Amino acid sequence: MAGEDCVRKRQAGSTTTCKTAENEETQRRPESERSFQNSSNGRVDVDHVITRKMQLIAEAEQLKPAFMKEVDSHFTEFVNSLVAKSALLDSSSSASLFPASCSEKELHKAKTLRAPPEHGKIFTARRSLLDELFEVSHIRTIYHMFIALLIVFILSTLLVDFIDEGRLVLGFDLLVFVFGKFPVVFCTWLCMFCATVIVPYNLFVWWAQGYCSSSHRVIRSLSYGILFMLFQIAGLGFGPTYVALSYALPPASRFIVILEQVRLVMKAHSFVRENVPRVLSSVKDKSSTVPIPRISQYLYFLFAPTLIYRDNYPRNPVIRWGYVATKFAQVLGSLFYAYYIFVRLCIPLFHNSSQETFNLRGLVLCIFNSILPGVLILFLVFFAFLHCWLNAFAEMLRFADRMFYKDWWNSTSYANYYRTWNVVVHDWLYYYAYRDFLWFFGKKFRAAAMLSVFTVSAAVHEYVLSICFGFFYPVLFFLFMCFGMVFNFILNDRRKGPIWNVIMWTSLFLGQGVIICLYSQEWYARQYCPMENPTFLDYLKPRSWSCHMKM
Repeated sequence: MAGEDCVRKRQAGSTTTCKTAENEETQRRPESERSFQNSSNGRVDVDHVITRKMQLIAEAEQLKPAFMKEVDSHFTEFVNSLVAKSALLDSSSSASLFPASCSEKELHKAKTLRAPPEHGKIFTARRSLLDELFEVSHIRTIYHMFIALLIVFILSTLLVDFIDEGRLVLGFDLLVFVFGKFPVVFCTWLCMFCATVIVPYNLFVWWAQGYCSSSHRVIRSLSYGILFMLFQIAGLGFGPTYVALSYALPPASRFIVILEQVRLVMKAHSFVRENVPRVLSSVKDKSSTVPIPRISQYLYFLFAPTLIYRDNYPRNPVIRWGYVATKFAQVLGSLFYAYYIFVRLCIPLFHNSSQETFNLRGLVLCIFNSILPGVLILFLVFFAFLHCWLNAFAEMLRFADRMFYKDWWNSTSYANYYRTWNVVVHDWLYYYAYRDFLWFFGKKFRAAAMLSVFTVSAAVHEYVLSICFGFFYPVLFFLFMCFGMVFNFILNDRRKGPIWNVIMWTSLFLGQGVIICLYSQEWYARQYCPMENPTFLDYLKPRSWSCHMKM
């Protein structure tokens, strides 16, 4: 408008008034526009642009905390509303089961009845957390740092071997030893898998087909239940253990056999546990059809990276074979990473441990020297198995639910750590051990249910280590049942501050140091101090407490 007035006044010959209007307009413009106007020949004032850019960045940094806080508050409200709606749905469903005409006495009686646990784990399509985090350059840099550390381990080993031997030694004798007798391992696994495919499925089908027309349903169910338990204990339990011990399989080969044994036992239990209630419900409803899963559904479940059976799972549309190759390559890289950790950090530390008398000072030094390799092994087990291995099989099977773990590293309590470290095993323990215990004995026995879950988990972990190492040394069982239970109640979910995350990590580091130190000392003690005609108590007594020989 000021320009149009100026034109009119020029036509009228009033140039003085136009200049006054232009000056007033210039004064009303922002300082930044005036600086651009003062630039000669249309050139931009670079210093001003940089200054203005820095001002905008400073303003954005000031607004960032308030923005993130606002987003966090809205997200919290959204999640809380979802939980509230879920609770309303549960209450409305229970209210529909008991209409308003029921008396208060009947409602109270109905609430005290124990209903079987239903509506278990819900599978949904979601990515693994590390896959999402690796899209952030800062997190990806941490991954690159671990790769750089692997390169340092390789260079260190090659240089030391070159100095000692005068040549490059590229042998992997340790890997060849620990994964020895692979044909025996493969045959054992094949027998276990075929037996798990045939026996549990056919037992369930025969029981389900004749249950409706049977006049002795309880006896029939007990008979098939005993047969299934015998298969679990003798077939999958005793058989692989006997093979691992009688053929003297090396440690890694034993791990493959025993871990597959435990996995197939848990999967067979889940299949029966999920399908038996469906048959009982169909008979109770007098349905004309018996819900029996197809053998293809059972086979898919045996390979799927989950321990909870469902007839169908969410599936991805395509298989990314490049992703599969990358994950298997990362598993192989993690295997060599563990090899160099043992070669550079563990074997030099424990190889001559039998020369030293077992004492408190040596034990303390051994534990603290074992923390670094212990923590690295922990990270490698998590990354190689829970992330790479499970994601590779999930991708090949187009299995869409990739939540095999959660952000356990952010845990401020051991209760949350146990829930988020290994979601696959935790789901099985929660639905088939914890919830079934509460359903059978009542909800007032929550502490007993938690204790039973801890006992089962600790016993299975110790069983795996005892068979794989070839000796009984219940260090892990003691840590689980004593410190694990104590920390589970002390470091509970009410601890939210960052100091509790520091305490959790400190205790986790010390625990890894204790495990690596004591089991390694016992392994070398049994290698260097064999006993002639050992008794049963000699197998139970730790050899590292008394082994002392001069090499």
